[in-house]
Amino acid sequence: MSDQTRALSAPDPSRPVAPAPDTSAILRRLFAEHGRRHVWSYLAAATLMAISAAATGLAVSQLRPVVNGMMTFGGEAASSFKTLRNLSLAVAVLYVIRGLSTYGQLVIMSRTGNKIVAGVQSRVYERVLAQPVSFFQDRHSSEFISRLAIAANGVRDSVQVLIQAVGRDVLTLVALVIVMFYQDPLMAAATMTVLPVAALLLGRAIRRVRKFARRSFDGSTRIMATMQETVQGIRIIKAFGLEKAMRQRMDASIRDVQKSANRMAAGVALSSPLADTLGGVAVAFVIAYGGWRVTVAQADPGSFFAFTAALLMAYDPAKRLGKLNLEIQNGIVGARLIYEILDRPPVEAERADRPALAVTDGRIAIEHVAFGYRPGEAVLHDLDLLVEPDRTTALVGPSGGGKSTILGLLQRFYEPATGRILIDGQDIGQVDLASLRARIAFVSQDVFLFRGTIRENILLGRAGASEADMIEAARHAHAHDFIQRFAMGYDTQVGEQGTQLSGGQRQRIAIARAMLKNAPIILLDEPTAALDSESEREVQRALDELRVGRTTVVVAHRLQTIIAADRICVIENGRCVEVGTHADLMARRGSYYTFFAAQFGPATAQSLASLTAGDDAARPAATAP
Repeated sequence: MSDQTRALSAPDPSRPVAPAPDTSAILRRLFAEHGRRHVWSYLAAATLMAISAAATGLAVSQLRPVVNGMMTFGGEAASSFKTLRNLSLAVAVLYVIRGLSTYGQLVIMSRTGNKIVAGVQSRVYERVLAQPVSFFQDRHSSEFISRLAIAANGVRDSVQVLIQAVGRDVLTLVALVIVMFYQDPLMAAATMTVLPVAALLLGRAIRRVRKFARRSFDGSTRIMATMQETVQGIRIIKAFGLEKAMRQRMDASIRDVQKSANRMAAGVALSSPLADTLGGVAVAFVIAYGGWRVTVAQADPGSFFAFTAALLMAYDPAKRLGKLNLEIQNGIVGARLIYEILDRPPVEAERADRPALAVTDGRIAIEHVAFGYRPGEAVLHDLDLLVEPDRTTALVGPSGGGKSTILGLLQRFYEPATGRILIDGQDIGQVDLASLRARIAFVSQDVFLFRGTIRENILLGRAGASEADMIEAARHAHAHDFIQRFAMGYDTQVGEQGTQLSGGQRQRIAIARAMLKNAPIILLDEPTAALDSESEREVQRALDELRVGRTTVVVAHRLQTIIAADRICVIENGRCVEVGTHADLMARRGSYYTFFAAQFGPATAQSLASLTAGDDAARPAATAP
């Protein structure tokens, strides 16, 4: 990563860096934002939790009459056993009620949590789209993907772990199981026979969950893919005003994942009532079998009481999560990452107080513009440049001279430090940003195609364009013929970033997209630099049609692509040092002549310069406009 690129995302020194909020502050904020919004869902879940707790308490309270019944001897034994049998059925019913309540609260909590995650993801994506290009320069795409797909879960977990108020007494489980086997190994082993049945039933539930988990995973993959495309193709998105289209695509994927997650949550929650029911059956068996041993077989009632108490006490700790603090901290980490994005101001938010750009002729004037990616290291120095309407103006010069930076400034990817840029007399820094980018079509060397078909990629050039308009744009871009040779035609999948197509094919699809946009101003950033000779000829023909009737600015290192330009500007060290046609600049034997000789050889340059030698006396000195 270069120093210039790294500087793009450096914090503004004029703004103090706020310290990271502590855990309590984040928790208060989370509950203020999400707890109040979903208060009725949480109240419903809390009510079901109370019912579940009451059922558990009632089940445990049955121990006293059970023990009292065991202490009855003589002729009343048969009657006491009948009472114990009824009590065992009552305990089973209570545990069924507890299981249903648990299932209900788990589904409610899961659905509410999914709503929180979906809402957070939409807000984060919205805020990311509102950031300038410089925000993305020094960040890896995986950072955004992880924040969107993983860290958003931390917001949900931080809220719900506390609401559920999970106890931390899991460590008592092992001791209670030991007590059970110590008091009555046979009854403990018999109780454990419910495990194979539980495994069978839970296995079926897990298979159902697995199906929806795959759907959820696929949806999450689409979310990550859309986010990655946003980060990698942010210039195209902003140049073509695709924020709304990408937002709709993201929202559709989020809704799909939310639906799958709800189905999956219902399947996962089913495991809890199954465990509750089977646990109740085990408790009922213990009461019936142990009661028979004590009342009929004259077994030790104390052992039965201890076993039953251990069994009932071990059940709830087995279902609790003991590491509450760790879970809260894990959730807080994700919440911090989310708030780092949400707390950033929307730099490119729409402003109703700014007028829309009105392009009449398409004349571009760059006046005394200076710009640098880092303080004290200017890329452009007091640049003055005039781009005539309905003409092609080429920017040439050594790498790092500021040519591509000029295109970025024209689209307001960055703001100049000093000076201004005018389009038909209007300062682009004072007009509505969306209207500016709507009137500019951008084609770069690094073509970016989005996931989907050729048709979908071309139609991104203009919302609502007809099929006929799309095909006409492809014809003008000299792309229609090769598209028709594909078996699926315009419905051919382009692959990730267009990898199913050749470089020339990708470039012509990008030109068709720009054709369909039909913007009055065209910006071309080395559109043929990475192509072979045959592809370059095809792309050059498409570019020639794209430029007709439009103001065009093209950046090129390969001079053969801009020899026919109406105006050539030589940019060196952030300044325009020469301006003229190809013939003019060759005759002057200045910087342009040097570049030409380096690419085509001194003999060719000398020969071309000699053709215009007779006009040297009439030519002005090499000056910038």
